[in-house]
Amino acid sequence: MKTNSHHPGLKPRDNVTRRSFLCSAAKGLGVTALVGAVPRGWVGSVYASDAPETATMRFGMIALTDCSPIVIAHEKGFFKKYGINSTVAKGANWAAIRDSLSSGDNQGTHMLLGMPIASSMGLLGSPKKPMVIPWLLNRNGQAITLKAEWKGKVGADPKALQPFVDKAKKLGEPLTFAMTFPPGTHAMWMRYYLAAGGINPDKDVALITIPPPQMVANMKIGKMDGFCVGEPWNARAIADKIGFTSVTTQDMWKDHVEKACAFTAEFADKNPKTVKAVLKALHEASVWLDDMNNRPEQCAIVSRPTYINCDKDIILGRLLGRLDYGDGRSTTDDFPMHFSKRNCNYPQPAYAKWWLTQFRRWGMVTGAPDYEGIVKQVMRTDLYEEAMKEIGYAHGGQDDSAWTMLDGVKFDPKGDLEAYAKSFPVHNVKG
Repeated sequence: MKTNSHHPGLKPRDNVTRRSFLCSAAKGLGVTALVGAVPRGWVGSVYASDAPETATMRFGMIALTDCSPIVIAHEKGFFKKYGINSTVAKGANWAAIRDSLSSGDNQGTHMLLGMPIASSMGLLGSPKKPMVIPWLLNRNGQAITLKAEWKGKVGADPKALQPFVDKAKKLGEPLTFAMTFPPGTHAMWMRYYLAAGGINPDKDVALITIPPPQMVANMKIGKMDGFCVGEPWNARAIADKIGFTSVTTQDMWKDHVEKACAFTAEFADKNPKTVKAVLKALHEASVWLDDMNNRPEQCAIVSRPTYINCDKDIILGRLLGRLDYGDGRSTTDDFPMHFSKRNCNYPQPAYAKWWLTQFRRWGMVTGAPDYEGIVKQVMRTDLYEEAMKEIGYAHGGQDDSAWTMLDGVKFDPKGDLEAYAKSFPVHNVKG
């Protein structure tokens, strides 16, 4: 039988045109249902333009509470909703996560904010591989843990550490502090904390790299005197009675930036619709996470061995703002880890600028870096803004406000960044 000349398989007696079918179906079904109702051959130029260029994606993550947006987007079907067939793979350490992204084994990843910056610059042993940050995963939720024997001797003030540091240094047995990756967030919090106490992290103590899930075990065997890591490992140290929290990182910088969802620049340039689909899914996951009623379920999911592998109740406490420092201090945390509130996800250029000043301060880069150029390359506000516009989400936009750290020093992203980097009494500036 002869078929309709425009659409093979549509018989003349059906007496319906493509235009009239689409219009009537759209009125009755809406766009989402319509896509399922239209014969496969018809779905082409009208809809395919919005589809991800790469539908199958593997996401890397490390066993930390702030991997939650990626895990929840996967487990709750938010990735699938936006056309992404996702797999989530736990990495052994941050270097492995970086290398898996660089090689293309992973297409997107949970990452310490400083890592895409360092990789784009080829710093600190990172092979030079341009990476981009179009999404910030969370704020707050990290801490600095000190060994239990310092309870009552060192509280929140890092200056109280200096006598212990000086004594150990004179004996030729410097104290050891750990962070998770040299250009990462935990490294910068640890460095800033020690320096605020008058301690040079590169000259007065040994600063070592330990993967997050191994922090507690290493402190238990006496390998370190203190560490900085994300939750739940600080809470776990308290539960295991081997350490206490000196400060949370939100004590150091209220509502600070923490992890990012990163991509290689090459992948983002070739797959902008894919990246935007990921961001839309992460948005829905983040809003779900910030409903405090969902946090017990969040912990039940992310606590599984395939993800964090930690008791769900240890994860939950600090997510609900129940902050026990483990040394007699306790409080209700008004700024616990969050994932969508207070313009959390916008890839603020100001934060990358601060990171570059700290790279400069600690001699990780010689001479003044191209502050503006690097920030523009890495922090992809355009991808974020386009994705949020497409789902009708009104974000708070770029914020260049100044903020003050625990030592009382203010950072102004509109100010003289080079002068700021050189202004600290404790530094290792090169060139």
